[in-house]
Amino acid sequence: MRTHYCGLLSENHIDEAVILTGWVNSIRDHGGVLFVDLRDRTGLVQVVFNPVEVAHAELHELAHTVRNEYVLLVEGKVRKRPPETENPSLTTGYIEVAAKKLTVLNTCDPLPFGIDERSEATESVRLKHRYLDLRRPSMQKNIILRCNCVKAVREFLDSQGFLDIETPMLTKSTPEGARDYLVPSRVSHGFFYALPQSPQLFKQLLMAGGFDRYYQIVKCFRDEDLRSDRQPEFTQIDMEMSFVTEEHIIDIVERLLIHVFKKILGLSITIPFERLTYAEAMDRYGTDRPDLRFGLELKEVNDIVKESSFKVFLDALSGGGMVKALNAKGLACYSRKELDMLTQKAQEFGAKGLAWMKVKDGIESPVAKFFPERVLTALLDTLQGEKGDLLLFVADSRSVVNDVLSRMRLELAERLNLIPPDTYHFAWIVDFPLLQWNKDEGRFEAMHHPFTSPVPEHADALFKGEVKDLSTLRARAYDVVLNGSEIGGGSIRIHNSELQEKMLDTLGIGLEEAQHKFGFLLDALKYGAPPHGGIAFGLDRLVMLMAKTSSIRDVIPFPKTQKAACMMSGAPSEVTEFQLRELGIKLR
Repeated sequence: MRTHYCGLLSENHIDEAVILTGWVNSIRDHGGVLFVDLRDRTGLVQVVFNPVEVAHAELHELAHTVRNEYVLLVEGKVRKRPPETENPSLTTGYIEVAAKKLTVLNTCDPLPFGIDERSEATESVRLKHRYLDLRRPSMQKNIILRCNCVKAVREFLDSQGFLDIETPMLTKSTPEGARDYLVPSRVSHGFFYALPQSPQLFKQLLMAGGFDRYYQIVKCFRDEDLRSDRQPEFTQIDMEMSFVTEEHIIDIVERLLIHVFKKILGLSITIPFERLTYAEAMDRYGTDRPDLRFGLELKEVNDIVKESSFKVFLDALSGGGMVKALNAKGLACYSRKELDMLTQKAQEFGAKGLAWMKVKDGIESPVAKFFPERVLTALLDTLQGEKGDLLLFVADSRSVVNDVLSRMRLELAERLNLIPPDTYHFAWIVDFPLLQWNKDEGRFEAMHHPFTSPVPEHADALFKGEVKDLSTLRARAYDVVLNGSEIGGGSIRIHNSELQEKMLDTLGIGLEEAQHKFGFLLDALKYGAPPHGGIAFGLDRLVMLMAKTSSIRDVIPFPKTQKAACMMSGAPSEVTEFQLRELGIKLR
């Protein structure tokens, strides 16, 4: 129906006859001359309806009936705008279209919110009318960026010999981690499929099948507690390779990200990425996904503060906990009210309290009296405290201290304007623990998943039953982190069936249960499965960071809320009694 997109017209099209389609973005009436900004996904262009220039009065009358968001078809001629009427902020700001014909393709009822970027509509209203929200230029920019990102990923992986292979959506429930979404079988009452949390088992089976380089842009499903960067259904860039080591996978991933960021954002990413061990990341930043765009490193001060008489610190140490601190440079000027607000923030993050010391001519702090001069001097040396600094301390269990201070570090970076804009800092986190203790279930569980290979020396010890402390086992796992967000994670897999059975047994999954849950994988490993490994990226989170937005809902066309509901369609919804009877299900 059209010859050109609105936003792609330029001075190169002057004197050309064009046919345009789109939505009315705005209307301006200048003494009978009507200016309509017509918009499509490429941008907008000014269309002029001048009664002196048109041959039929009906055209001008019809143009005066249109309103914002009417859908129009316009025929006219491109011309240069008159001097001093140009709009340099638009790509089409130096030309306009003199209308010769107008067709109203559809009208528009009063809108629940304005399409312009200044709309103050709540997120729930925008999600209910998502098709309107998607018309906003910023949303269209995000979704187009997502499309281009997927295209760039495919382009690179295709060039590297990867095969795009689909895996099943209806599969077997193998609960080990997040809850599965279950799908009842109509044919076999009482039996259920599960929607895949990832294609993990199937991509390993593809390696056993000889497809040595696999990838897939794939939907995954997890029934878990949600937040701004989680969705019940999300998209992964999934990859698996045979006959590779960690270094091969890291090399492929770094070159993939270089290609994507250059192609989409025009940015040159430096490689190799910085690498931190898991232990180093936790020690220096309190998290395994540190934002490395700024400093503010954490310092453990157990050996120093044990020489004090401050009961809060001593009690934490005697209970097996720790004391950590960070130096908020230049914040000694904070008032008591501002310090109380920092303390409240730390408590919101899970701390019992927040101890502070201002570095001025001396140390100013309500707890300073509990610290001998030599201890204060040692703290200043360790924390590189200078006049004007504010030292912040948290004492508790190791997990609480790290979690609270890692979040306080981000809070302070915002306050101190330490985060450089338009900066992307990648890092690899390596040498993860193989297992982690689940205190609720009273057992060890896989830190990544049960198919992650231990490092060779620990695999040998595990197989021989010579491991005395399971928490010391290390995994051949790696995460890639960008600006404080984990965007991808993977590992070298176990490709030996006996070691895999031993690993499952270590997790409390006996041979009978293992065969029931994972028998098809264990069988495949017995028939010449090659060494293999891979990685999966969260596409939604990667695009969110590239688009510089704070929620993945801004880069997903039709997202769910934090209660896993679709405001627009009303899902999840009730079904009929007939449908339930067909499935052999009765609600209680």
